[in-house]
Amino acid sequence: MSVVAERLAEQSSLLVRLLWCDNANLIRAKSFHRDSLGTFQEMGIGITAACQALSVVSDALCADTGLSGTGENWLQPDWNTLKISDSSSGHAAVIADIVQWDGEPWPLCPRHFLKRMVSNLNDEFNLSVKVGFEYEFYLMEDKEEEWVPAEAFTYASDYGFSVLQPLVDDIIQSLDKQTIKVRTAHAESGPGQLEMSLDYGDALKIADDQLFFRKTVHAMARQHGYAASFLPKIFADQCGSGMHLHLSLWQEGRNILADGDSRKLSPEAEQFAAGILHHLPALTAVTTPTCNSFRRITPHCWSGAFTAWGWDNREAAIRIPSQPGCIAPSNLELKTIDASANPYLALGSIIAAGIDGLRNRMDLKEECSIDPGCMSDQEREASSIRALPEDLLTALSCFRENNVLLNAMGEGLAKSYLGVKQAENNHFSEMSLEDEVNWLLQRY
Repeated sequence: MSVVAERLAEQSSLLVRLLWCDNANLIRAKSFHRDSLGTFQEMGIGITAACQALSVVSDALCADTGLSGTGENWLQPDWNTLKISDSSSGHAAVIADIVQWDGEPWPLCPRHFLKRMVSNLNDEFNLSVKVGFEYEFYLMEDKEEEWVPAEAFTYASDYGFSVLQPLVDDIIQSLDKQTIKVRTAHAESGPGQLEMSLDYGDALKIADDQLFFRKTVHAMARQHGYAASFLPKIFADQCGSGMHLHLSLWQEGRNILADGDSRKLSPEAEQFAAGILHHLPALTAVTTPTCNSFRRITPHCWSGAFTAWGWDNREAAIRIPSQPGCIAPSNLELKTIDASANPYLALGSIIAAGIDGLRNRMDLKEECSIDPGCMSDQEREASSIRALPEDLLTALSCFRENNVLLNAMGEGLAKSYLGVKQAENNHFSEMSLEDEVNWLLQRY
């Protein structure tokens, strides 16, 4: 009996779900019975190539994706990611790569894109990235066919956190069983809003963990009578939900983000960060990829609305957090990202931007120590600070004009992604916030 078969038998797992994340960042799954492991263990389950042409709106194929109902691929399980938890009672789950008939990676597979970018960074510069996410999400209740916050508490409210403690404990315990560790948790500013940050690690593992985390939070919330939503902006007058990315550069097992023990970034980190800021207007099409995302990306809201960086500056797109008892920085934080983003596409694109910064030895401009939204246009121009796109359509235009990101993704993946996002923009761009939330609250 194989190790996988033994684990499934030990946990009495009836079905094995093969998970993948599409261009709309929906977690999708196909499954097989545990008794059929011998048939599906190596190549997995067949899937139409059209899976990458589906939007968050419906399962109808989007135009201009380059895809049709013709073409077959396979969901090939990566058994290193196998999770058996009580968030899907009686079912195991494993992340799948989308491969072609001969087992070779399908160029349109988002997970394969991230693998390529991680490999490129290592091959060209002998560098790797470690990442961690802070997740913000709301807990909602359906009251007379209207979604309302589960509770009404303030930022870091001990009382509010205690009210939700049974749910919080179940989330953490379920994640513990999946060897996914929650580092910190607290009540956020919005009513019924929580924040949890997970342990950091290699980019691919953390992207995989993001799927399991969202899946677990949704499942545990349902068991407690709530609906959890990672939608970036639910209430016009309340805080949005981000998915702040913490990133560090590593070389031969050592964090090289800092320049020695000084309060300064290393040359490699400066170039990597400069690449991200340089490409950030186009990156927003991938890191904040919904019309709803741009309701959150506004000045004075700690969401990173300008191409600025700064120490402990929560209004800058990239914040360098101070570390207790240490002068040198250990990581940078990208704030212009939310959980409507496919984690493989977002991380892959961010790494591609950083690689371009390294290749071209880009200069990191002067630190911004104030809210860039309070600067005049002339002051921002003098500091090389640009406002980010204010809507998805503009972000998609920036992406279409960015050859670095287009070439990194590859023609097929870029075309399918842009086609899906254009269809979503066409559907949601003129919609009211209330209607948009009704559509998307339970999608994310």
